[in-house]
Amino acid sequence: MPRRSETESLALRVWRELYQTYTLLKRSEDEIAESFGLTTEQYAVLVTLNYFGGTMKVSDIAAWLERTPNSMSMIVDRMLKVGLITRKRDRTDRRLVHVTVTGKGKTSLEPAARAIRELVFKVLSPLSSEDRRTLLALLEVVKHETIRHLNPGADIKEVDKKGLEDSVYLKAWLEKYDLPSALHARRRTRKREGL
Repeated sequence: MPRRSETESLALRVWRELYQTYTLLKRSEDEIAESFGLTTEQYAVLVTLNYFGGTMKVSDIAAWLERTPNSMSMIVDRMLKVGLITRKRDRTDRRLVHVTVTGKGKTSLEPAARAIRELVFKVLSPLSSEDRRTLLALLEVVKHETIRHLNPGADIKEVDKKGLEDSVYLKAWLEKYDLPSALHARRRTRKREGL
């Protein structure tokens, strides 16, 4: 078996670390969502609906979450059964289905969103702002190369534009589910400890 170069070995280690980190983050998010009676998929749909004002077409939710329309339809069906959303056919085009978050869906989303936000702060707390910006820039490079692999004709400028739109959403979402406690308390503790 030929010996791998140091560059190849490093690339494989980075890939493995990315994969393991994603898996652990996903498992953490699953546990939190489950503790509030949601699956991760249901949580993602509720967050998406909340972002877009509470009502969307199933096909738009699927596109936003990068899921197939069939898999999204199955998730929507399960959410209907437990009362997290309602579904209505479009009056002018009966082929289109609109999904609306219910009161139960909103009630389930709010504490789960706060808890997941708390997880984000906890996991990223060892990183300085500069480290976070560096990590973000590096992940964007990896994301762009992955997009180019999946779609060689992709317009990366459009991807970045969508990313900016997403960051505006994220800021609004974080403000809506503000946790006055954790982040500020950690900052105060670090200042007292001279960190």
